Amino acid sequence: MAEKTSVKVYRPHIPSPARRRVNRLGRGGLQAVIIAFFTIFAAFPFYWMLIATFKTNQDLYRPINNPFIFNQSPTLDNLKLLFNETNYAVWIGNSIFIGIAVVLITLLLAVPAAYALARLSGRLGEQLGILMFMVYLIPPTLLFIPMSRVITLLGLRDSIWSLILVYPTFTVPFCTWLLMGFMKSIPADIEEQATVDGYTRFGGVVRVIMPLALPGLLTVVVFSFTLTMHEFIYALAFVSVSAQKVISIGVTSELIRGDVYFWQSIMSAGIIVAIPVALIYNIFLNRFVAGFTLGAVKG
Repeated sequence: MAEKTSVKVYRPHIPSPARRRVNRLGRGGLQAVIIAFFTIFAAFPFYWMLIATFKTNQDLYRPINNPFIFNQSPTLDNLKLLFNETNYAVWIGNSIFIGIAVVLITLLLAVPAAYALARLSGRLGEQLGILMFMVYLIPPTLLFIPMSRVITLLGLRDSIWSLILVYPTFTVPFCTWLLMGFMKSIPADIEEQATVDGYTRFGGVVRVIMPLALPGLLTVVVFSFTLTMHEFIYALAFVSVSAQKVISIGVTSELIRGDVYFWQSIMSAGIIVAIPVALIYNIFLNRFVAGFTLGAVKG
């Protein structure tokens, strides 16, 4: 008589509905804690700048006061000092004008260069694109002496036009390399189809390629504009007249007088330009990230 053998059947452990609900709540709670931590970490500088803008000297500098709240009534004196005793509004206008001019010059030069390198030069185009990107890696301090000579010969010292001339030397090489990756990601068959439909090469680029490369173009706009807003070395070296200064040097050179720091006005100058830029940055964040990643992979 054959001996009976017992077979052990494996049964996976299935948690009860109550247990699954607890696990789900635990994961959600952990994610909420992590998101809250990074949100507070990122937003705290803005909160500090905002609250310091309206603090009096006695409230800000007294050690026993709580630095995170108003211990005395808020004041507008710091904003009055910023707008009435400095050229802050002029600095904002100069920064915006320079940013728009640099963006237009960068797009005008980088778009056709990137298209030509991606479509017309074959492998040589790729090597030239990498060479242009290497130019961007040269430290600005090394280019300062030849740039200073050029600005002097052209008579552009103490003028915002010196910055409009210098900044594209940084933005055009990098943006050309970045846009070259976008152009390569667009299939050449689309251009051929546009030619079959009756477009010229220029018409196909304008009506077909440019809409498809819109994330890359927006990335170029944001990158070029933000670079002009925070650049410091050339703005400090080439411009010393108050009416021709930009925000990055105007605030630091005229609100720090000797060993006297007008901290509240400095904070207000920063928060006034930081909040609009941060909002615009968040609106185009997805396109900006897509532009950098696609351009870097394909370039």
